[in-house]
Amino acid sequence: MPQVVRLLKRAPSAKTLMWQRAWTWLRAYLPITHWASDYSSSALRQDATAGLTVGTMLIPQGMAYAIIAGMPPIYGLYAGFVPLLTYPLFGSSRQLAIGPVAIDMLIVGAGVGALAQSGTERYVALAILLTVLVGLIQIAMGLMKLGFVASLLSRPVISGLTTAASLIIACSQLGNLLGVELGRSQYVHVLLWEAIQHVGATHPLTVGLSVGCIGLLWGLSRWLPRVPGPLVVVVGSTAAGWFLGLEQRGVSVIGDIPTGLPSPEVWAVSFGDLNALLPAAVTVALVQFMKDVSLGRIFAKRHGYDIDPNQELIGVGAGNVLGSLFQSIPASGSFSRSAVNDRSGASTPLANAFAAGVIALTLLFLTPLFYYLPTPALAAIIFVSGLSLIDLREIRALFRARRRDGYIALFTAACTLFIGIQEGILLGIGASLIAVLFRMSRPNVAELGHVPGTRRFRDRSRFDQAARLRDIMVLRVDAAFSFANAEYLQTFILRKSEHEGRPVQAVVMDGSSINGLDTTATDALFSVAERLGETGVELHLTGLIGPVRETVRRSGLHALLGEERFHLTPHEAVASILDRLDAEKDTDRLEEYLAKTGPDEKKPTPAAT
Repeated sequence: MPQVVRLLKRAPSAKTLMWQRAWTWLRAYLPITHWASDYSSSALRQDATAGLTVGTMLIPQGMAYAIIAGMPPIYGLYAGFVPLLTYPLFGSSRQLAIGPVAIDMLIVGAGVGALAQSGTERYVALAILLTVLVGLIQIAMGLMKLGFVASLLSRPVISGLTTAASLIIACSQLGNLLGVELGRSQYVHVLLWEAIQHVGATHPLTVGLSVGCIGLLWGLSRWLPRVPGPLVVVVGSTAAGWFLGLEQRGVSVIGDIPTGLPSPEVWAVSFGDLNALLPAAVTVALVQFMKDVSLGRIFAKRHGYDIDPNQELIGVGAGNVLGSLFQSIPASGSFSRSAVNDRSGASTPLANAFAAGVIALTLLFLTPLFYYLPTPALAAIIFVSGLSLIDLREIRALFRARRRDGYIALFTAACTLFIGIQEGILLGIGASLIAVLFRMSRPNVAELGHVPGTRRFRDRSRFDQAARLRDIMVLRVDAAFSFANAEYLQTFILRKSEHEGRPVQAVVMDGSSINGLDTTATDALFSVAERLGETGVELHLTGLIGPVRETVRRSGLHALLGEERFHLTPHEAVASILDRLDAEKDTDRLEEYLAKTGPDEKKPTPAAT
């Protein structure tokens, strides 16, 4: 009895169990609970240093990237405020720097630009509505554990999209760089043709300022990479705009920028707008996720921790949803700012909060200073940032690794440039899927040969010492056997056995690499077994894993061939075949074969699996 009383006293109460469940839920969906308990003063200093550094970068980049989306510059600063405060609560990457990103803004501009005129109130409202749609899609994907969907954006597709987007981003600023009014377009050839047509109307002072800013940005990145070039250009050109009176000389300036933190506003929603924005929202959500997970994995591997792709969806999505309530445009991880964040010593996602503090101070006190900021200066920042995204080494690496992937990247880039951004992504995904299906339908089938002195069988095209057996053909299928490749494999095996140029008594199919078998594939194996049987050739199967063996048994193929046609290894299959041939023809080929397998290997018992 005393033991029972003690156990009852130790049993947790219902309230305790409720708190335990709540804490478990919080730890599952709030990664901040994993690192906050161990947060130290040194980590605080590191995050503060990194956040202040990234925040100063974000000021000019945020305003510049908002222009890419067709939005007033202030909305780029809004995107650097609430999303950065939200991500540390939900995000799992400790070095990812959140904020507006050029590629995202390009997709936003293309999606919203098809529905409204840039600069209008409706355009702004649609861009913010797009932001909440992006966030809701990301949160839903994260809660449903659909992070794997982003794998549709393969490396070649991302590479092609990035290359094309960089050219579009750079060319979209030609009007601001030349001081002429050009229409908005997502097509490079249209932008270039319009720029050529307006060459005679260019503003010399604007062109000179643009060239100077581009040269300064390029020179600082080359010789003084630690100096924040965009911030230097913004400060210097703003000072020049004020002292030299550039506005009066015909140079376009940013003008009045609202002061103060963004006020909360409920979205203006209509089902027609939601339907129209959905394709762009899905595109932005997937591109952001693919980019953020790729970046997060790089930093996680470097610093020895793990990230959860589904949690990243929730983290970035929550930032977009809450940010949209405060007039933010889509925000996600930035390549350049994340790299600076890591180099500056960021140890937790809290560095984003310090960067948000810099943006908050800017919104409260510094926006009047940007009145004289020349538009060509921001255009130069965008132009250089766009061109910096071009990575020809990545394209060359794709061609070296697998030529087909290189062509998919070029195809995606061409479609993005000449058809459209969303269309280019979809066509790139389609090309990747077609390539995967083609590889599935044409799997590698290797003819194996016996390696003298061992019981091993290896690919004859890769191992010179692998010897072909006189009248036994050993094949290995390096893929799942399914409807996608059943007809090809059936035709290959039959033609290989019929046109071998030597008498074939048996075909041994090594199935150790077959990890799946569907009904179409079993029908193909039935046809192969029957066709081979009609010509007096036996079909033997080896190394089938458990699920595949069960499918073979249930389909009736096991009963058709018989237990003696199934073996653990190609060696056992060959020994069984030679044993039968010796009994029929009174030969000793089995002994000859075993003599080549080495002195330590004994004659196996031809047992079925």
